[in-house]
Amino acid sequence: MTHQQIRGLPDYGRCAVFGVLNVTPDSFSDGGVNLPPDAAVENGIAALRAGVDVLDVGGESTRPGALRVGTEEELRRVLPVVEGLVAAGGLVSVDTMRAEVARQCARAGARIVNDVSGGLADPEMFRTVADLGLPYILMHWRGHSVDMGSMARYGDVVREVGEELAVRLAAATDAGIDRERIVLDPGLGFAKNAEHDWALLRGQERLQRELGRPLLIGHSRKRFLGALLADEQGIPRPAAARDAATLAVAAVAASRGAWAVRVHAPAAAADAVRAVAAMSEGGAR
Repeated sequence: MTHQQIRGLPDYGRCAVFGVLNVTPDSFSDGGVNLPPDAAVENGIAALRAGVDVLDVGGESTRPGALRVGTEEELRRVLPVVEGLVAAGGLVSVDTMRAEVARQCARAGARIVNDVSGGLADPEMFRTVADLGLPYILMHWRGHSVDMGSMARYGDVVREVGEELAVRLAAATDAGIDRERIVLDPGLGFAKNAEHDWALLRGQERLQRELGRPLLIGHSRKRFLGALLADEQGIPRPAAARDAATLAVAAVAASRGAWAVRVHAPAAAADAVRAVAAMSEGGAR
């Protein structure tokens, strides 16, 4: 198990843990939990104390079917949270598809841009990230949440996602983003069904090898886990009751060399990745 260093970020010597901090009223799992901003900052500080490495702050829900909010509303939600967490010593990632939000959050101290659209939602994103010189998480994406379900069509999902990520990676570097600052995300649940998600998880090492960049795995509490854990009537397990399965996937992804996992219950994941590291030749940190 090896871990690539991302330029501009600490070397954890193991899989990093991103704690999800959605400052939205409508996210699929934790909408409203982090409202108002003071609550989000308090929850983020608690996650840091529990061993989380990065706090990923997002002000726009990307759950299936979600409609977009405006730029000003997104900024109103995220800026005070970013400022509060940075003041508390947190390493903050901003989860946004908008260049202007990335720019203002970077000015407030965010050190990572996490763009679920892979630069496709805003034509200014690549140039903005290149100018900022920040690490960039580039996710596989085919369209906005409101209609991405109709785009879940693949022959070989691992091959096709890999090819599409490679195209976006080349576009990002052509726009001036330092390749050594780029992390890729296969986009579980985004224009994917459960079968696609499981195939991508099984294909993690293939994607890492063929793309030559570290991967972030964002699987936490998603629909494919709910379907796996459905009851006898076929009713999916509720999102908040999927944490044990989320933790299992996080541990396996870490053991296969994921650079990071992004989770809603980060304290347990922080413990798990350290245990995985302790079982490897590198030891725990």
